[in-house]
Amino acid sequence: MPLSPAAERELIQTRTVEVSSYRRADGQWDVEGRLVDTAAFAIPNRFRGEIAAGEPIHDMNLRLTLDENVEITEVSAAMDSVPYAVCPGIEIAFQKLKGVRIGPGWNRKLRELLGGAQGCIHMVDLLRPIGTVGFKTVKREAGKLDQDAAARNDSAPYQVNTCHTMASDGPVVKERWPHLYTGS
Repeated sequence: MPLSPAAERELIQTRTVEVSSYRRADGQWDVEGRLVDTAAFAIPNRFRGEIAAGEPIHDMNLRLTLDENVEITEVSAAMDSVPYAVCPGIEIAFQKLKGVRIGPGWNRKLRELLGGAQGCIHMVDLLRPIGTVGFKTVKREAGKLDQDAAARNDSAPYQVNTCHTMASDGPVVKERWPHLYTGS
């Protein structure tokens, strides 16, 4: 169902985030994300002179390479459009993600390693959906969902209680995993 009709309005800014995952020939996975911010009007900018309407204010890309444990083995970061000359200097900081495993605590780890002046808020914003897509990709592809549930000894897939739809007392869990259903 679409949103309710909007009031009369004028477009100011658009942020586009796109994330894709790929199976590599070497058995790992690449997860690539791109964040692009544009304004509907020209913006004066000391570094670039003027950023024309529709021209990217930010155009940033990240690629994480993941192994079968959802551990980051490679990181590539690129800032193609930025509002300040010094912005690309932080790209190297994203190498801190090598060796980090995506899973519970991912957002906390991002804040710890790249929060505030240690990173770039736009790139960190991009890492959140990259982490989600990467986790789901590897878990599905590597057949880890069932293995992880068996290791926990409860046959609970990772989705249970991650959102309203997957609540342990809801109809989806009742149908798919009746042994985990906690409703009345």
